[in-house]
Amino acid sequence: MNIKIAKTNNPVIDLIKDRWSARSFSPKDISQHELETILEAGSWAFSSSNSQPWNFIYTHRKDASFQKLVDCLMGGNQPWAKNASVLIAVLANKKNDNGTENKIAKHDVGAANATLMLQALSMGIYGHVMGGFHADKTIETLSIDAEKHEPIVFIALGYLDSADKLEEPFKARELTARSRKSLSEISKHFV
Repeated sequence: MNIKIAKTNNPVIDLIKDRWSARSFSPKDISQHELETILEAGSWAFSSSNSQPWNFIYTHRKDASFQKLVDCLMGGNQPWAKNASVLIAVLANKKNDNGTENKIAKHDVGAANATLMLQALSMGIYGHVMGGFHADKTIETLSIDAEKHEPIVFIALGYLDSADKLEEPFKARELTARSRKSLSEISKHFV
């Protein structure tokens, strides 16, 4: 049994049990059609008042702009993320269409990210969501209007490769079994 498959106490669906944050990506490219399928899945996530406050700015490894996004990542992500087929900078819209503050935009962006990650996995494509990036550099590199948009995370996508090609400490992380807090630590029955 693959150590990355979640060992659950309840009958969680396989797609969720099989999802994990890979770091070792193969040289195989993700096609534009595959990427558009993944992004469209993200667009169908739930959002408050159907505001859909997410923006995905992406580049393929073969694009000249790819290294610019790699350079926005913090040092702990660059060594392995540079091998992803696609990098995506995920932004949140700070305001609703009527100009009011969207207080739950980050929540909705997270839902979109989860939806697109599950779609990717259903296609045999793995991903890794990264909070380790330089926000100011991302805003400058992507010419983001910081009054309207906030960079939230980066996502690396690619086909899985052998952990043996990774340097430490990334190889050990790739080979370590997954774990989660118990339900008693994260939930409480309110009666």
